[in-house]
Amino acid sequence: MANSDINPSNGLQGNSYIYNYGTSPNTRTAVSQKVRLLAPAYGNSSALFQIGVLSSFAPSENRTVDPVRGIGFGDTIAELVPSITSETTASVERALLYLANLWQATGYASGVDGPVRSLRHHRWPFDVEMQLVFSTLADRDLDAANVGAPGGGGGAYNGGVKAIEYPFVTPVPENGPQGGGHTAIITMYETCWWTDFNVNNISADAGMLMEAGNMAVTDVHDFSSVYGEFLSTGNDPTIGQLGSIRFGVEDLAGLAGTGLNG
Repeated sequence: MANSDINPSNGLQGNSYIYNYGTSPNTRTAVSQKVRLLAPAYGNSSALFQIGVLSSFAPSENRTVDPVRGIGFGDTIAELVPSITSETTASVERALLYLANLWQATGYASGVDGPVRSLRHHRWPFDVEMQLVFSTLADRDLDAANVGAPGGGGGAYNGGVKAIEYPFVTPVPENGPQGGGHTAIITMYETCWWTDFNVNNISADAGMLMEAGNMAVTDVHDFSSVYGEFLSTGNDPTIGQLGSIRFGVEDLAGLAGTGLNG
């Protein structure tokens, strides 16, 4: 059975008109039209493909920070201690297609392709890749306009950046290149499980059906950096990155009389 809405090709989860590309504005501010979300498509486990007709994607996470106080030292906080970070979650909303639903768009055999109808039928997790695609204005500052800047990989500081390709369009020679690539900042949401799912707008006064769901994410990382105890995260006073004067003990003497050290 040919299903053009779930027929992975050219980096997309389908090849029907529903997946046609349009244009988006070039600004220095990131815009939602340039965000691409990729997940496994049912029937093809070798790559991630861009999900179609998503109306929203909202990842979030949180952790508590506990204050440490000392008896006899007055009403003051000695230190704030971060607790364990809770699992990352993400909410998703997508238009329901007759030939492709939200579960099929994340790799499950649902809809016309299989028996998955409930969360209890999900036996395996999936990954989601978020690509924050640069505008040409931002690419030009990286000397990567219409090409895209490849990341360093192997633990390099720009391991979370890679070049991505866009299709060519009708040529207009005087306007320069008619296709090519952009730079994208990659965030991987690894080993995700759906935690709730619902279909909205089944009512007498609404037309389009929307699917919504929340997923729990096992891990979040960039494209190719090496993570561990000595991850370079910034604000490290041992290498001169003074994020807080409280930890820059060696620098406090030089701040005497400046009003910057209390």
